[in-house]
Amino acid sequence: MAATSEKVLKLKVEWCKGCGICVEFCPKSVLELKCGKISIKNIEACIKCGQCELRCPDYAIYLGGREDGQ
Repeated sequence: MAATSEKVLKLKVEWCKGCGICVEFCPKSVLELKCGKISIKNIEACIKCGQCELRCPDYAIYLGGREDGQ
């Protein structure tokens, strides 16, 4: 299992319904909505806390390993 520091923020934009929950729960303002879909605006600020993944009702955002190819 990859350590949290090795995980990267991944998006499945086609699954996003634009609810904005992940944007609201992100403590570092990493995310934004663009044209009604999730977008990463400041990946360097991401602390990989997983709040976006935990809150997304559509499974459109997650922390995944670099090797998963998604």
